[in-house]
Amino acid sequence: MSSPLPKSSMDEQGGNDSGNQERHKRRLSYMPWLYHTQRVRNLPHLRWLVGWQQDVQAELQQQENVEIGEDSFVAPDAQIFAEPHRPVIIGARCSIAATAYLHGPIRLGDDVSINPGAHLEGGRGGIVVGSNVRIAAGAKLFAFDHGLAPGAPMSAQPTTSVGIRIGDDVWVGANAGITDGVTIGSHAVVAMGAVVVRDVPEWAVVGGVPARSLRDRRTP
Repeated sequence: MSSPLPKSSMDEQGGNDSGNQERHKRRLSYMPWLYHTQRVRNLPHLRWLVGWQQDVQAELQQQENVEIGEDSFVAPDAQIFAEPHRPVIIGARCSIAATAYLHGPIRLGDDVSINPGAHLEGGRGGIVVGSNVRIAAGAKLFAFDHGLAPGAPMSAQPTTSVGIRIGDDVWVGANAGITDGVTIGSHAVVAMGAVVVRDVPEWAVVGGVPARSLRDRRTP
């Protein structure tokens, strides 16, 4: 099994050759944290990065009701849908990775990462995410719910939407699910594969189906 490339080798990827650039764009789309480190390093052969992102974001903003903060990254094949009454607002230094799906209303704070395959559906109540939040690959946030009345088929059930709120400094693990009406307190952690159906206090680490408190993050 080959060893991972050292940091210097990663920085050498994506030079002026068009084939290398296209490959590097795909790499950054799935690993957008590399964009932020390489943008800051301002390496001569990677100075095309910022212009590329400006073009991607300008095209998105022409087509959808999206606001994007300074120095953020949006993968070209991230699926972002924001109608006039369902805006998607992205803070500064955020990352939206390839295959992520966002449908407003959604508001992200600063330094938020949405990783590949994450799915955020704002419903009518919306999703509000604080700053310094990590939403891992495959996480699902649905800010709406279906009725369950026995007198009608599921296809005819009404939907409700309260909204989802996530505080600052939260980690939502891979393939976790968060249902409508839930508030996740600041500094909390949602374990991989957990399904959160009720509010999570600040600093809590929760896991399981349905999710339950495992410990306080401040306690070893």
